[in-house]
Amino acid sequence: MKRIELFEFEDFHWLPVSIRSGITNLIKVFHRMIGTKEVLTNLLNKVREKIHFEQIVDMGSGSGGPMPEVVANLNSQNAANPVHLLLTDYHPGPEIVERINSRKIPNVQYHPASVDARNIASTPDGLKTMVASFHHMSPSVAKEILHAAQESGQPILIYELAKNNVPLLLWWLLLPISLPILFGMVWFMTPFVRPLSFSQIIFTYLIPIIPIIYAWDGQASLMRTYTFDDIESLLEKEDNYVWEIQDALKANGKTAGYYIFGYSG
Repeated sequence: MKRIELFEFEDFHWLPVSIRSGITNLIKVFHRMIGTKEVLTNLLNKVREKIHFEQIVDMGSGSGGPMPEVVANLNSQNAANPVHLLLTDYHPGPEIVERINSRKIPNVQYHPASVDARNIASTPDGLKTMVASFHHMSPSVAKEILHAAQESGQPILIYELAKNNVPLLLWWLLLPISLPILFGMVWFMTPFVRPLSFSQIIFTYLIPIIPIIYAWDGQASLMRTYTFDDIESLLEKEDNYVWEIQDALKANGKTAGYYIFGYSG
């Protein structure tokens, strides 16, 4: 397996909420910069051609990610049959749940109880999605999630932003260059955070904890991303369940990460 089990600060529960929120806010900005909304909208439209779903159950949603914007975009294209989005997480933050639910976003709700992606059969009905979160799962957990979807016959769409196609030695050699680049990107991205909090400014420009964590986690996530061969090694395929593992494409045909789509055939 090419993937290696590096750590990301986001995975540690002791990380202060203000810092974690600062990181996830930047990730939202990054999603907007690279056009994740359009990529996922196109993917979901393709999924709709193969299976019917009225609800999307997003797993590992964190602070919400790009899915609320994706669903708004999807529903604007098909107002007659709107899709409902249920955000979920294994450790849902009460403040995040309250903040999102209090906004009363059309067709969007954050589930307050814990949802375990390894137990898909007991999750609410709908298309299960995981956006830029699958690489956080260890191989044993990732295998459990894929197996649970297949055994329960539940449809699942996993999307990853990056592709782990950089040789490990080259990744280490370039780390002294890539980390400062990502650190500097945070300074330019922060003004686009909405809402922009006082703590985000303090821990970015005065005490640069957020840029340091964002830079390391961004580089670590690349090496933690599963390759196509890695995913194939995790699957135990059955004839009645179909797996698609393909590049995700932008409207201009350029590659924008990859996706794993599983559904009953």
